[in-house]
Amino acid sequence: MKKKIFVTGGQGFVGRALVDRFADLGYEVTCGDMNDKPFRPDVRFVKLDIRDAAAVDAALAGMDSVIHNASLVHTKHNRVEDVWAVNLGGTENILAACAKNHVPRLVYISSASAVYEGGDIENGDESLPYSSISQAPYADSKIAAERKALAFNGTGGTLTCAIRPHVIFGAGDNRFIPAILDKAKAGKLNRAVGNRDKLSDFTYISNLVDAVVAAEERLVPGSPVAAQAYFITNGEPIAFFDFIEKLILELGYPPIRGKVPYWLAYGVAAVAEAIDTLKGGTLNAENGLTRFSVRYMVTHHYFNIAKAKRDLGWTPKVDLAEGIRLTVQELVKRQPSLKVA
Repeated sequence: MKKKIFVTGGQGFVGRALVDRFADLGYEVTCGDMNDKPFRPDVRFVKLDIRDAAAVDAALAGMDSVIHNASLVHTKHNRVEDVWAVNLGGTENILAACAKNHVPRLVYISSASAVYEGGDIENGDESLPYSSISQAPYADSKIAAERKALAFNGTGGTLTCAIRPHVIFGAGDNRFIPAILDKAKAGKLNRAVGNRDKLSDFTYISNLVDAVVAAEERLVPGSPVAAQAYFITNGEPIAFFDFIEKLILELGYPPIRGKVPYWLAYGVAAVAEAIDTLKGGTLNAENGLTRFSVRYMVTHHYFNIAKAKRDLGWTPKVDLAEGIRLTVQELVKRQPSLKVA
């Protein structure tokens, strides 16, 4: 009998990759999302708002596993209630439904920002405490949700763990990569923020999916994975704008030559956020210009992935250079005009 698995947020970049992988592995997959447009015939698609507790309860009935990927990524300091309602409230509904339906396994897709306090993180591991400083509604709500997901372990027979990726990229991305391409096409990627001397981790999409599959498989009674959080990255730290440059060079755009001081970029981001807040706050339209994002660009953000390698039996199979090549290859296949040389 096929294992029944439910993926929340299954229409987005990460969610769709998870749906595809689990379906390819022979699972009976249900994709839950606010958008219910089917993209493959062997998957069941459900329109689901995770803020609706009754709908979540009904959707999770009979499931063997849940991959809770749905969240609202919004690092501006506005629309706070919306962010918390989805990221924490939605997670609470998922946990309650898991308990009521006795779902054996839950993998929570968290974020490396759970430990970020605005300063450098160099080779950070899972012993780092949760951030005690509010950075943005997104980070704050993800911390609260991860805490609840891990504390839930064992409740109603559900085993849980959390996966913490950092800067996920790949051809299906509808957020990070499009923002880069829009700026490149507009000629606005000729300057870096800061000195390009701070290192950041990146995570190619298939490496993240591999880790989630491994975590789901290992969530069994007595497993060391239960109630644990894991940093998942490519394990190849690189300066943020060096990564951006490698990507745009593959597409034929010129290298990044100039530099914008951190204080100026941060000030511009603050003004942009203030204007956006006065307009009511725009969701899913950040383009990297938030105070949270600017701070990320000028601080070290790289993590030790030894715990995931040990407990999950996982290792990143696609290195950074190959991930960038595959991303560009697929992007150009979908839109040949992207490549300018």
